[in-house]
Amino acid sequence: MRKFFTGVWRAIAFPFRLVFNIIASPFRAVRRFIDFLNSDPVDTPIGEIFARVASQSDSRNSLLDHIDVFRKHLLRSVGVLTVTVIAAFWAAVPVMEFLAIPIGGLEKLQAIQVTEEIGVFMRVAMMVGIAAAFPYISFELWLFVAPGLWSREKKMGLAGIPLAYMLFLAGMAFTFYVLLPAALPFLGGFTTIAEFWAAREYFAFVTGLMLWIGLFFEFPLVIYVLTSIGFVKPKFLAEQWRLAVVIIAVLAAAITPTVDPVNMGLVMIPMILLYFISIGLSYIAYAGRRKNQAEAQDPVEGTGAG
Repeated sequence: MRKFFTGVWRAIAFPFRLVFNIIASPFRAVRRFIDFLNSDPVDTPIGEIFARVASQSDSRNSLLDHIDVFRKHLLRSVGVLTVTVIAAFWAAVPVMEFLAIPIGGLEKLQAIQVTEEIGVFMRVAMMVGIAAAFPYISFELWLFVAPGLWSREKKMGLAGIPLAYMLFLAGMAFTFYVLLPAALPFLGGFTTIAEFWAAREYFAFVTGLMLWIGLFFEFPLVIYVLTSIGFVKPKFLAEQWRLAVVIIAVLAAAITPTVDPVNMGLVMIPMILLYFISIGLSYIAYAGRRKNQAEAQDPVEGTGAG
């Protein structure tokens, strides 16, 4: 009889519990997220981590768990990117018209192959989809690395996602409004050969350059994150600036369509400036990491002294 009344009570209370859980679930999620932001990891040297992975089976299993977590973040990112690329189909043609403004419009281009137009359409939609999904992909990356960051670094990293997006868009804008107006006249006026540019080559050149330079504009934030988790030290970056300039020159030569120093310099100058900005951000992240380590050790020392 008792079981009967218990079952009746559960049946009557179920709708109320369901409504309560639905209403309370956002507040619980916010509470868990706040607790996650304010939590600090156990600080372990990188060398010790690799030593544990090599010698302890539990550490190797933990590494496999991290790889599985990364796979889930990657799958979600790919899923969102797929949605944004499909949604970009409706904006691809206007974007193509906008990107063709520097050469006088789409009518100045020609399609040589049968599938060239659909290929160009898909390439532009992919670029727009990547630009639209960039904030979410950055958030997934933050979710993956956040468990290894201190609470201060987690908050700054989360706040840095809008900044990362603005830097990405700034890199694309720099390419379109500064680099292309300088590069295209040189490419088209190098000889007296008549210009009949293929749409595939033109859009591959423009979209590739915009995406690469947009990603290069993320370098300061990447260095900040790597310094925060202990992979990079600012002293090393400051001492190796000459080598960095050489590497930047090689990268600029690889992504710049021309071999003249003017267009190559247009790519190199912002990249070099971003590198030195990265050094400053690395010092800030390093100082914050040392401060957090000191604050974490003080209570332990105080307890031991008592």
